[in-house]
Amino acid sequence: MKASFAGLVLMAAVSMAGCASTGGGRGAASGGVDVMRTHLGQQLARTQIAVEPLNAADANNPEFAAFAQTVEAQLVRHGYAIAPNRAQSEQIARVDIRQGSRAALTTGWPEGLEPGETGADYIATLLDVRIQRRSDGTVFWQGRAVTEAPAGTPRTQIVEQLAEALFRDFPGESGRTIRVR
Repeated sequence: MKASFAGLVLMAAVSMAGCASTGGGRGAASGGVDVMRTHLGQQLARTQIAVEPLNAADANNPEFAAFAQTVEAQLVRHGYAIAPNRAQSEQIARVDIRQGSRAALTTGWPEGLEPGETGADYIATLLDVRIQRRSDGTVFWQGRAVTEAPAGTPRTQIVEQLAEALFRDFPGESGRTIRVR
């Protein structure tokens, strides 16, 4: 399967997810995380995997190393082994963490994900994880989790909550947005 075809399948699943949305809320402030996962519906081979940043510029960021360890712990919990030599791993978990307004971070998500708190007191954080093959770039699982937390909450704490919600019941139902509390 070509990487472009897999991308089209994932985009179609994301588009269809609108009919299964569960709504929004206040995210971490109320203990909730909105999670959307898409996959090809195939059994996932739980072999060695490397966790790498989606954006190469984050590779040497000490904060990203902490985020990567959080994702690695979830992957190990679900049967993966972390590759001792990242470059030799056929499977890669590409990780991206962004912060900003909930509206900006959930563009393209199903309608009904209402913004939680507004104003400078809260900030939205998004964790995006894509599991793909190194050889051809095919993404066979992608999950995104978003929450809002009071400004000043340590990002590592927020990412831990997001990763736990994202990998709950892994691989999860494809194409459906859920609220994890």
